[in-house]
Amino acid sequence: MHLDGNALAGPLGEIFAVDLTSAVGRCAACGLKGPVAELMVYDAGPGLVARCPGCEEVVMRLVRGPQEAWLDLRGTVSLRIPLQ
Repeated sequence: MHLDGNALAGPLGEIFAVDLTSAVGRCAACGLKGPVAELMVYDAGPGLVARCPGCEEVVMRLVRGPQEAWLDLRGTVSLRIPLQ
């Protein structure tokens, strides 16, 4: 069972000044492009894992501690962020 990429809005909003759910990312594994909001997000672990809806490869990991956050984007080729 997974959530959609909108589950990342709050946690990413704590780190970035813009809403990243409308940012368009490209999967490093299959090349699929789409908004972060369309990722499949799993929240059963200590953090959030976002997978590509096309090939199900991991494109993003986010873990938040009390003093810092770790964001791993190694499964994402690019992330186009709208600034307006």
